Amino acid sequence: MKILTANRLTDGEAVWYAGGAWAETIDSSELAADKAAEERLEAIGAASFAANEVVDVNLIDVEIVDGVIHPLRLRERIRAAGPTNRNDLGKQARPTAA
Repeated sequence: MKILTANRLTDGEAVWYAGGAWAETIDSSELAADKAAEERLEAIGAASFAANEVVDVNLIDVEIVDGVIHPLRLRERIRAAGPTNRNDLGKQARPTAA
């Protein structure tokens, strides 16, 4: 499975495509389970990039564990949570992430 991720151009925040918009958390990301869905997400990412909404648009590999989206690459897990050296910063410090 894959999801679409990027960085919001206005503030650099890591974002994921979810429900027709860019979300600041990974948990509601739209999943692509086949090539057609991947191509659809890529087209959405390209349009958002062209509209100067996001940069560094990528499809990333994920797995679903107990109903929760987990990126397979360490880089993407860090982007989804925040810095690895301070749990009081980043997305992991937000009350909704706990």
